[in-house]
Amino acid sequence: MHRRWSLSPLQLTAALVAAVVVGGAVAVALTRTHSGHPAGTSRTTTTTGSPGATTTSAPGAGTTTSTATTVAPVTALQVSSTSPANGASHISGTTPISVTFSAPLSANSPMPTLVPNVAGQWKASGPATVTFAPQAPFVPLSAVTLTVPGGSGGVLGAGGAKLTANVDTTFRIEDGSMLRLQQLLSELDYSPLAWSATGTAPAAADATGQLQAAYSPPAGTFSWRQSTWPAQLKALWRPGAYTVMTKGLVMSFQADHGLTVNGRLGPGLWNDLLQAIAANNLNTGGYNFALGNKTPPESLTIWHDGAVALHAGANTGIAQSPTADGTFPVYARYRSQTMRGTNPGGSSYADPVQFVAYFNGGDAVHYLARADYGIPQSLGCIELPLSSAAAAWPYLAYGTLVDVVG
Repeated sequence: MHRRWSLSPLQLTAALVAAVVVGGAVAVALTRTHSGHPAGTSRTTTTTGSPGATTTSAPGAGTTTSTATTVAPVTALQVSSTSPANGASHISGTTPISVTFSAPLSANSPMPTLVPNVAGQWKASGPATVTFAPQAPFVPLSAVTLTVPGGSGGVLGAGGAKLTANVDTTFRIEDGSMLRLQQLLSELDYSPLAWSATGTAPAAADATGQLQAAYSPPAGTFSWRQSTWPAQLKALWRPGAYTVMTKGLVMSFQADHGLTVNGRLGPGLWNDLLQAIAANNLNTGGYNFALGNKTPPESLTIWHDGAVALHAGANTGIAQSPTADGTFPVYARYRSQTMRGTNPGGSSYADPVQFVAYFNGGDAVHYLARADYGIPQSLGCIELPLSSAAAAWPYLAYGTLVDVVG
């Protein structure tokens, strides 16, 4: 038998009245009477939009009604912003760290993580924001990575939404106080100056107090351990400034603690300084200073803890390749090597040398056999007799300043 659908004017009107607008979509239920079905029965079809939209057909004679509901998928959770922002630098060591999401988090949601970590707690600070307030500062110059975990075990929205993947943000903490750096190097006996606090200073084992002092140094005074240091060294001291003298102190510490000897400041340096203070790990090598004098007769003088440890005749650079004036820290040392290069006339040389301490580019203090010493003969190096070079080498440690004058 051929079947057809019929829709009376009354039923059409009822269906249009039942149209519901939910979230911008229209849901319309149309009741259509099937001529092949027994009287008093009907079929209802529904077109739906947003979750929760329900449609009904107006009851007509001999008809029944039904409803239908569909649920749209939950929108994925997103990180709207982080503070500090990714790539930010010079951030305060105690700055709060916050993450804002596209929706509020569930009370059972995991929290973001920090590397390196410090004491503190994540707390809700807004409808969709969580904030971490450090209870102790980060180590100066630290690169801090904030990770917002995603995936099945990641952060969870209050409505069940999840972050699809981890979101990482990295920012860098500001440097500590240069004055505090000098104080620490003095306390660890790397400096020829002693430092004494004039007020309250953190105890050596007070890790939080030491970190806070790295940014806000306690008041105190510096004084020369020995009054017999030469004027050339005393003129180099500048409290609170990163001069070549402070660079030399840093290099000495780096050499003793297995760090790259370059005089650069970084989180590894600050971390090791604070650990050395906590362990009372003091320098036992004293402080050395070398003065190369180009005034005839040329000489090299070395002081150790304020007393002259060596004074010897020396050769410096010839007019075509002079030894530069200035102050330079020793940055490389070799018991022996072959120095190679080009003479001013264009010929090559390969000289075996001993007790080598480089202080400025290719210039070094070392032994080279000469008929005499005390006049310009080198290509920029400071040459010593063998016995003098052997005696000087232990004092020309990493970071020892070589001051060239005359």
